[in-house]
Amino acid sequence: MRIPVPDEIPAADRLGRVHFVGIGGAGLSAIARLMHQSGIAVSGSDASDSAVVQALRSEGIVVHLGHDAANLDGIDTVVATTAAREDNPEIVAATARGLRLWPRSAGLQSVLVGRSVVAIAGTHGKTTTTAMTTVALQEAGCDLTFAIGAEVESLGTNARLGTGPVAVVEADESDGAFLVYTPDIAVITNVDADHLDHWGTEEAYEAAFAEFAQRARVTIADRRDLADVTAGFFPGATVRGHELTTADGGTRFRVEAHGEDLGWVELAVPGRHYAQDALYALAVGLELDADPGALIRGLARHRGAKRRMEPIGDVSGIRVYDSYAHHPSEIKGDLEAARSVAGDGRLVVCFQPHLVSRTRIFGAEMGAALGAADEVVVLDVYVAREDPDPSVTGAVVADAVPLPAEQVTFVADRDRALDVLLDRARPGDVVLTLGAGDVTALAPQLVAALEERAGG
Repeated sequence: MRIPVPDEIPAADRLGRVHFVGIGGAGLSAIARLMHQSGIAVSGSDASDSAVVQALRSEGIVVHLGHDAANLDGIDTVVATTAAREDNPEIVAATARGLRLWPRSAGLQSVLVGRSVVAIAGTHGKTTTTAMTTVALQEAGCDLTFAIGAEVESLGTNARLGTGPVAVVEADESDGAFLVYTPDIAVITNVDADHLDHWGTEEAYEAAFAEFAQRARVTIADRRDLADVTAGFFPGATVRGHELTTADGGTRFRVEAHGEDLGWVELAVPGRHYAQDALYALAVGLELDADPGALIRGLARHRGAKRRMEPIGDVSGIRVYDSYAHHPSEIKGDLEAARSVAGDGRLVVCFQPHLVSRTRIFGAEMGAALGAADEVVVLDVYVAREDPDPSVTGAVVADAVPLPAEQVTFVADRDRALDVLLDRARPGDVVLTLGAGDVTALAPQLVAALEERAGG
């Protein structure tokens, strides 16, 4: 559901007791952590238990399983996920009681009041870029506040309150959240039409990013029409990468800024798109006058974010990865990265389309991008916040994969996908589970099943 942004957003310490509906999600858990670390009384609820819920509880945050109006007793402010339905008992109760009811963007903005904000937006790569920027700035001695849309291995969390004036945050465009912030520095990783269920047209989507760029003192992007500072692998970029190579699960390139050579950057994650994200992180750090050598050392320390080409296990020569890609361009980028990891081995991909609206618009392009794999398993659509449409299924994607029919399988029942993957995978393969839904659960299940098979 869409919750309006208030005209005025006071600082978080003026919100009283705050309750998060859907606190287990990446966005809300980050905001809840920041408020909790600020000394604000925070609670939350989620439909099911998870590692995130358990971690929040261990940090001292009260989390209820299931949504109930009683969870709002004594609450002053409610921050809700966009996935919440209008008939959610806590949404209904918050409205009936006249409580302050906010979308996540307003909740995050309340934490950012009084800070110098670096807001990182874009269709693809914003989570990784935010993580890289945070790790690099920490290495350069900046005790910053950060909020990221995924758990980050080298940070041990997705959010932390710093003592310094700088805040680095992921700014999501899917529901217009990024237009709530007024950053000092804005980063636009790319603009590639998505979330048209919210924006309606590609032109409106593009215009929103142009507006976001105008809200900042300095905008960093790979497009000159949006940027004050350009970053990329092209001649004339303010922060320019060149001599890019990817091998052995990592990436290496040389970088120069304002015409000055800064040396080699070594990343522990594979793929050109991650190198581009690193250039954005460097550009932010340089804009903040951080030491270039320290920034480069920080980037080398980055070990990836949760569900961003995340290695899950290696059993009997079968390497299993999990990634969040759900848009054709993201699929293409992750398959290129996975191919560099596979080397002479095969690439087996299990993809789950995310959202009916996205699959209706981009299903054929998703299928075309999956053609870069050797074997493809397509699950049914993860509907998330939308209602199912019998005419839009995973078959729309599977039918568009340009591989021989015997190399493409549509599995309507997700539980059967594990058996299909076990049957397909063989030593030397890289198996990649891909998508923004619950396909992520298959990767550890596959590793466990492979271990059991190897032990038997």
